[in-house]
Amino acid sequence: MKIEMGESLLYSWLRHVKECQIVQTNWKVSPKWELKNADKLIEVMEKTNEYFENKYGYLIYKNNSLDQLLIQAEVDVLGISIDDEGNHIYAIDVAFHEAGLNYGSKEETVTRVIKKCVRTAMCIYGYIDTGSAEIIFASPKINPSVIIELEPRINELNDLLCSLGLNFTTRMIANEEFNGKILEPILVSSGGISDTSELFLRGYQMYSMFSEKVYSTKQVKKVFRTTNGNSDIESMITDESLKELKIGKLVQTTMKNLFKNKRITMDEIEKMTQSDYSKQIFNSNIPVLKEVPIGGNIDELKRDDNNYPRYYSYTLSIYGKDYLLSSQWIEHLHRAYYEKWLVNKL
Repeated sequence: MKIEMGESLLYSWLRHVKECQIVQTNWKVSPKWELKNADKLIEVMEKTNEYFENKYGYLIYKNNSLDQLLIQAEVDVLGISIDDEGNHIYAIDVAFHEAGLNYGSKEETVTRVIKKCVRTAMCIYGYIDTGSAEIIFASPKINPSVIIELEPRINELNDLLCSLGLNFTTRMIANEEFNGKILEPILVSSGGISDTSELFLRGYQMYSMFSEKVYSTKQVKKVFRTTNGNSDIESMITDESLKELKIGKLVQTTMKNLFKNKRITMDEIEKMTQSDYSKQIFNSNIPVLKEVPIGGNIDELKRDDNNYPRYYSYTLSIYGKDYLLSSQWIEHLHRAYYEKWLVNKL
């Protein structure tokens, strides 16, 4: 079976950056599945076809019927993340053309990308029966002239889907954004991963064994201030990559780095073991850190009075002591607090 490196990269990105518990490459619909919301899908097809043909002359579907359109669909990488805030679906088409994205003329390239995005939305609505998902077209190299035309068309597609009562968010990640939002976050998250099925990460890890400078990047703005002694992670993470990391992954990755480089004072560490301080600074209902005494049972210490696990199962060490890190992080409750604290600390 042919393995595409771009698909392998996005497979790892969904697993380790977006924390999807379910990820599949080359996702296709089955002719045995029941099609739901057929009337609405016909309306979506008609409205998008009418809009883009009348305004731009794009023939998105040509002579395809709804059945033909859906059965021909293939999503390069599909992921589902399940957390306290619900289920989040990511559907990605990735194109790697060494000379730059090219499906023919500029107009044909734009038309093909729009078709891919609409068709993916229709497949999710018709076979997963949800009108909410993030649809991504990703490419490391797209000619600027194509981006200038494609980017506003994608924004118009989002508005059009919204007007039809669907909550799909379509976005393009390309060029420098591909580096900042996809490549850097997955490299930051790659430590300790040894799954041989993740070919991109295995290739990167092999390269790292023989390279003194693991990774370099041009950055317009760094969230971390560069000082002597900072680790590779700090020099890699930008404001773009921070936003792509889910809050739990962001906390774990950066906290490990802060402990390793002793960027938090002993006084601050002690405060982080206190409920009042953790609530004030992190909006956390439990202490962000819990000290582990010598010989302490981690499996017991990580649980609350009702035996629910509230801390990660590993320890962080600093100043001769070990600590458990809270695992209770929710995007809309904690991200703004944590990012504010993180930037001030660095």
